[in-house]
Amino acid sequence: MNLEQLYNQYKENSLKGRYITLESIEPILKKNNTNNELKIIGKSVFEKPIYQYQIGTGKMRILLWSQMHGNESTTTKGLFDFINLLNGGSELAEKFLNAFTFCCIPMLNPDGAKLYTRANANKIDLNRDSQDLSQPESKVLRLVFESFKPDFCYNLHDQRTIFGVANTGKPATMSFLAPSYNEACEINDSRLKAINLIAGINDILQNYIPGQIGRFDDSFNINCIGDTFQFLGVPTVLFEAGHYPNDYNREQTRKYVFISLVSSFKILSENDIVNNEIDKYLSIPQNNVVFCDFIYKNIKINYDGIEIITNFAAQYKEELIDNNVYFNAYIVKIGELENYFGHVEYNANGALYQDNRNNVPELDQKANFYLDNNFIFVNGSKAE
Repeated sequence: MNLEQLYNQYKENSLKGRYITLESIEPILKKNNTNNELKIIGKSVFEKPIYQYQIGTGKMRILLWSQMHGNESTTTKGLFDFINLLNGGSELAEKFLNAFTFCCIPMLNPDGAKLYTRANANKIDLNRDSQDLSQPESKVLRLVFESFKPDFCYNLHDQRTIFGVANTGKPATMSFLAPSYNEACEINDSRLKAINLIAGINDILQNYIPGQIGRFDDSFNINCIGDTFQFLGVPTVLFEAGHYPNDYNREQTRKYVFISLVSSFKILSENDIVNNEIDKYLSIPQNNVVFCDFIYKNIKINYDGIEIITNFAAQYKEELIDNNVYFNAYIVKIGELENYFGHVEYNANGALYQDNRNNVPELDQKANFYLDNNFIFVNGSKAE
C-alpha cells in the first residue's frame, strides 16, 4: 500500500494553513453528509454547533476528536483527509467501513478555533476539565463517550515547535502516548492495547520520518481527558502533530497524521497487533524541550565599552491578526544554549550585534537586528 499516494489522492485541498475554523469545515461536512452521517451534538459557549460525523457499520467502535485546543488544527486537517478516504469508494474504504464504526468530532472547541487560542471562550483548558465537566464542550465529549461506547479513543492534538526527539537534534514531527490510568503509570490490559497499537504505528512511520517520532510524557493527571478515558477502561491513543523542517503551516505534518490514522486502522482491521510490545513502545524516545525556532551563536555585544561573545535564541509567537495567523519572532533566551537546537541556526563568528533600540538583545524583544551593519535580520530571518 502506497500511503503517500493515498494521501495525495484524498487530501482535502480546501483546508490549509494553521487557521482552521468552523467556517472552514462546515462545507466539507455538509458535502460528505450523503446518508445522514452528520449531526449537531451540542453547542459551544458562544452557541456554535459542535458536529459529530459518524460513518461505518463495523463492530469495532472508534471515537476520534480534534481541536479540543482551538489553535491545534493539524490533526483536523489529517482527520478530514482520512474522512475523504472513507468516502472514496475504494476497496480499502469498504474494508474500513465494514470493520469499524467511526464517530468523529472534528472540532470540539469551535470558539477557541475562531479565537485561535488553546482554551475555550471561558478561558478554560478543556483538556483539564475531564472531572469537573464545567464547560459545555467537555460535557458534549463525555456524553458522546458514554453513549457511543468506543472500543478505542483517538485524542488528536498539535504540539509546539520546541519539542524534539530526546537529544537527537531531530524535531518531534509526530509523537504518541498511551496515557496512564493511575498515579503509578502501571500497564493494564486497556493501556497495553494502546501501547501495542502505537508500537505498530511507529514501525510504519519510521519508513517516512525516521528518527522523528517521539513518546509523550505519561505523567498521570485524572483531569486530562485521555487519562480519564484510559482510567474508565477504554484504550486511548494521544496524537501530537509537531514540527517538520520548514513546515510552519504543517502541510507536511498533516500527511503523517493521515498515514498514522490509516496505518492504525489497517493494523486493527487485520488484527495485526502483537500481544506485548511494551519494550518497542518504551524504545520510542521521549519528547524533550530542546528546540528554538532560531538560534544565533557567537554574537559580539558591546556592554558599555566591554565586548563579550554570547548566544541568543528567538521563538515564533503565533498571533491572530485580521483572521490571519502571523508568525512573529521574539527573543526568548540569552546566554548559554547548551543542549538546545535551532530549527534555523546562524553562526555570527563574532559579528557585532546592533538594533534600533539599545544595541543589546533583550527578552521579549522582536527579533529584528543587524550584524556588523552588513546583515539584516527581520522577524528572526536573515534578509536576502
